[in-house]
Amino acid sequence: MKAFSLKTAGPFLLLTFIYFIVGFLTTVNGQCQGPLKVAFLSDAVTMRNSLTTLISFAFFLGYLLNSSRTGRMLNLIGYKRTLIRSLVVMIEGLVFYTASAFCAEYVPDQGVVVNGDFVPFGYFVFLMGSFLMGTAAAMLQVVINPYIAAYPLPGTSAVQRMNFTCAVNSFGTTIAPLFVTGIMFAGVPLDSVTASQLTLPFILMTVCIVVTTMTTRRLALPDIEGTRSASADSAASDSAKETKSVWSFRNLKYGVITIFFYVGTEVSIGNNINLHAMELTSGNTALSPALLATIYWGGFLIGRMVSASMKNVKPRPMLLTVTLGAIVLMIAAMLTENLWLLAAVGLFHSVMWSCIFTLAVDGLGEYTSRASGVFMMGVFGGAVFPVLQGILADWIGSWQFTWTVSLVCEFVILWYGLRGYRK
Repeated sequence: MKAFSLKTAGPFLLLTFIYFIVGFLTTVNGQCQGPLKVAFLSDAVTMRNSLTTLISFAFFLGYLLNSSRTGRMLNLIGYKRTLIRSLVVMIEGLVFYTASAFCAEYVPDQGVVVNGDFVPFGYFVFLMGSFLMGTAAAMLQVVINPYIAAYPLPGTSAVQRMNFTCAVNSFGTTIAPLFVTGIMFAGVPLDSVTASQLTLPFILMTVCIVVTTMTTRRLALPDIEGTRSASADSAASDSAKETKSVWSFRNLKYGVITIFFYVGTEVSIGNNINLHAMELTSGNTALSPALLATIYWGGFLIGRMVSASMKNVKPRPMLLTVTLGAIVLMIAAMLTENLWLLAAVGLFHSVMWSCIFTLAVDGLGEYTSRASGVFMMGVFGGAVFPVLQGILADWIGSWQFTWTVSLVCEFVILWYGLRGYRK
């Protein structure tokens, strides 16, 4: 067995750092919903919540449209080249974010009327940026997930490596809400924010990702044997032999369905809990939207760090345990309208991703890289369920019982642990 060293751990640490960036920017995108609801949609009435949640929809649409394609790209050109292309797309997304701020500052009165609501062009530019950022996040996760799961880091198991990398990802999601409210909008009251305040932070983030891309290009990232069924030099010979469809694996097929519902409930709480808090606070500061989001994502960080130290816990019983805990907390939070209980669900959500992914690709061998692309298509649930919840909130006039949408997702996850996972 190889001894642990910086050389052997280098690729693992590089991808873990990039996964931190993915978590940070994913949550920045989601946490912009509340401020942009004020900055872009102040004149909207009938569709205000629905239009706000479309920011998440655009982001996760990138997963649906580009994950499978990235899996095929990874299969053909390898991990490093796919990683570089993913970072370039992320830079493009940040450029659109910055452009939306310029639109808000210089052409705020230009826009269109949607169902009686005036929507400025800057909002649509931000939606395009969200789509590109979601595409980049999908591409990066298609690369990172199978690489981390298969990387031969001495003294670790696949689920341990996944949980550690996800913990670092969660550190990014935990600090992102405070970054949005404390730095991007500089502590300005939520009803006074302007989209032009986005300009400098997004320029700085763009520079950071450019530097990361240039650094990554210079570093070695060896391929993992046995995770790709084709490569640039073997694609012809591989196409000559008959191969299975990745959909023929039951555990992957139902894993994709399960991750669709899991990301749906994860993002619904992470992005919409602040909208619910804004409804309850009505001008007072007793219930901080940013603090609630930070507690929720902080629960991910704590849960993943703890689980990363557990060597002998199997993913299936872990998934069942945390899902039952999430269901109990969510029911209590909804009945009492206690958002602190809802934020605590993050602790139980923390290990669900790694458990579901590990179970879904279990035993897939050379199909793992293609399966990763298919698996990431399920992340589109993060686009569907927050928007459904926003539409429901507009319809009933309150967020309280809209959390039933998330509760349904939890029961689907429970089903996968009980019956859906079979190799």
